[in-house]
Amino acid sequence: MSEHPETSGASGRADDPPAPDERSAADPIRVLIVDDHALFRRGLEMVLAGEDDIEVVGEGGDGNEAVEMARDLLPDVLLMDIRMPRRSGIEACRAIKESVPSAKIVMLTISDEDKDLFEAIKAGASGYLLKEISIDEVPQAVRAVHGGQSLISPSMASKLITEFAALAKRSEERQQQVPAPKLTEREMEVLRLVARGLGNKEIAKELFISENTVKNHVRNILEKLQLHSRMEAVVYAVREKLLEIT
Repeated sequence: MSEHPETSGASGRADDPPAPDERSAADPIRVLIVDDHALFRRGLEMVLAGEDDIEVVGEGGDGNEAVEMARDLLPDVLLMDIRMPRRSGIEACRAIKESVPSAKIVMLTISDEDKDLFEAIKAGASGYLLKEISIDEVPQAVRAVHGGQSLISPSMASKLITEFAALAKRSEERQQQVPAPKLTEREMEVLRLVARGLGNKEIAKELFISENTVKNHVRNILEKLQLHSRMEAVVYAVREKLLEIT
């Protein structure tokens, strides 16, 4: 049975959370946990509470609470289930990306359905992890997503590759196509490295540019393609044959 939690976790609810652009690199990563099973939430909180660089700022039990708390608490990362009462995690993801675009959302779920994976990506999720992963892997997942990486459980990644191929085939069969927005040569280089799973720091090192420059390129790519996440940009690029996944 689903349980409904208090609206904040053991770490308390911040009265006046700092805006994302006011935080320094030394500040802990602010995490919001949203899942309709209280026991699972408590397990995540206990694991994350032992990390010096991570702070659990609140807990929620359904999609509506996720949206409200994200607006109030301005978390850096949300760990959120898909199947929840009142509003699904995917619906909540869309709303949160509109109101708190800086938040990185990881869907942490038992659902291995293709549709949920693709809808989560389109909604702006930065990660899709199955609950079969070891709970001890969660802190590193939080750090990775906060650092700009996209994460997908290995068993789900193969589904994405299959979808890439299907999208490319359907693209070939379309009689009329709207020309894809033109990316610069540098933006294409960045997009190819994003597709390889590299984070901003790794891309900066690879291209001998600053990390801020990489962030600017990624932001420009998403704006040009009118997309919400790095992962969705890769799906779009493969579909439009802007790059190939081998």
